[in-house]
Amino acid sequence: MSGPCSYDRPRRIRRGAALTLFLAGVLATGAVTGTWSEEAAGAAGRIAPDGTASQAHAPASAFADRKAVERAASEAVEDGKSGAQAAADVVSRSGDRWSTIYTPGQFEDFQEQLGGAYVGVGLWVRQADGGRIEVSRVQPGSPAARAGIARGDLLRAVDGHPTLDNPVTEVVSRLRGVAPDGSRASAAAAGTPVALDLQRGARHWTATLHRTRLRSRNVVTDHPDGAHGPTRVKVAAFAKGTGKAVRRAVRDASPRHGLLLDLRGNTGGLVTEAVTTASAFLDGGLVATYDVRGSQRALYAERGGNTRVPLVVLVDGGTMSAAELLAGALQDRGRAVVIGSPTFGKGSVQMPSTLPDGSVAELTVGHYRTPAGRTVDEAGITPDLVVGHGAEKRARTVLSGLGGGA
Repeated sequence: MSGPCSYDRPRRIRRGAALTLFLAGVLATGAVTGTWSEEAAGAAGRIAPDGTASQAHAPASAFADRKAVERAASEAVEDGKSGAQAAADVVSRSGDRWSTIYTPGQFEDFQEQLGGAYVGVGLWVRQADGGRIEVSRVQPGSPAARAGIARGDLLRAVDGHPTLDNPVTEVVSRLRGVAPDGSRASAAAAGTPVALDLQRGARHWTATLHRTRLRSRNVVTDHPDGAHGPTRVKVAAFAKGTGKAVRRAVRDASPRHGLLLDLRGNTGGLVTEAVTTASAFLDGGLVATYDVRGSQRALYAERGGNTRVPLVVLVDGGTMSAAELLAGALQDRGRAVVIGSPTFGKGSVQMPSTLPDGSVAELTVGHYRTPAGRTVDEAGITPDLVVGHGAEKRARTVLSGLGGGA
């Protein structure tokens, strides 16, 4: 964010002596917070089933030039060529790996995914170091899960097309059955096959999966210790309706037993849904600030959230984007204890614009900060209590010290 933050920074408020005992000397920052519309927060990170537009880290200064992208697309269309391809070439040369170009079909497909229903195999992927494509999440019960594919596996090829150094959007299109030109293909129908070339360590194997119609279940609520234990709310991604689902879970949670908000492996989604989720725990106030080409803006929680239920947030290196925005807000506002390992670290802001051929350019325009002014891009969120193995067990111990738990 350019210039100093002009918003008041709320002081950290510790939730009683128990929190002080657990976190004395520990309280310390401060992937995708991606797309925002000009009027309000939009989609962060473009995370959706069978893919994510998350790319490897790029220097914070590497912003694609919007005018150059639009000019290249216009000239290509005038010459009878692909405006989307010309725009993508400009973005590639800029070094901005967070900016993304969607063909009309790809963007339409993505919008459908954000609604929660889609045809695919149940994979989320992201671009890892060295241009490799890595599985970031597998939907339980999906064709990918039944085939034994797991988070961390490398996806080397889709239907014989190598994925190395290819844009994630292109890889996702092939998984979903969208034609290379971005139009809907007959292969997108449920029941059609897709061949995957995979790697896990030294093991290489191929698997042919059949696409099916799936519905993302992005919020799962349970009580692992029974009715007299804390409520656990697992949020896998921020698609449409996620915020309302979390609010329902919070409304039903026992103030006595507390709540575990599990954001581990959450690759992001819609910023608006992350803000709605924050509103479930806050009585108004700042959630994040962000800049758009130097102009500072802010996002606020709605009033009336539950500020009484003891809250612990679980994060890890797979916590990205809008999930980092949420964790940082609850941490800075003193509303939750954050436990786990440092998060991914994507706090750059993208905004969409339509190109002459109907394709959509999502270009980096700035960065967001937490309520206390901390930057997230490339830094991530540092938990209050850094724990690797056994993080959830430790979280329950902390929660009991906050007044929650059996």
